[in-house]
Amino acid sequence: MRETFLRGMLERAGPIVSTTASAGETRAIIGGLPPDLLIADIGMPDEDGYSLMRSVRALESDRTGRVPAIALTAHARAEDIDRAFASGFQVHVAKPVNASDLLSMIATLVHPPA
Repeated sequence: MRETFLRGMLERAGPIVSTTASAGETRAIIGGLPPDLLIADIGMPDEDGYSLMRSVRALESDRTGRVPAIALTAHARAEDIDRAFASGFQVHVAKPVNASDLLSMIATLVHPPA
């Protein structure tokens, strides 16, 4: 799912969406204002999503809490899924993904059932 398509789909559903081009940019945003949700691709330039997620988890504190996170990626082998969970993602989603399925996953992470 390309970034512009994903961003448009999410914005049409209502949330404010910020996108970044790198893991470093993502950490800079999270350091300033923790998001309600993080969706990251595993295959990013310079630093992969596994490393990003481990660093996000290391930045978290009592103030920032634990940011719910989805790995949205073409890396869909069993070992890729295991690695995503071990890195700190709560959900692994293989591309391509159905938009309504992704929105349902997001809603469950951001507003878990009581």
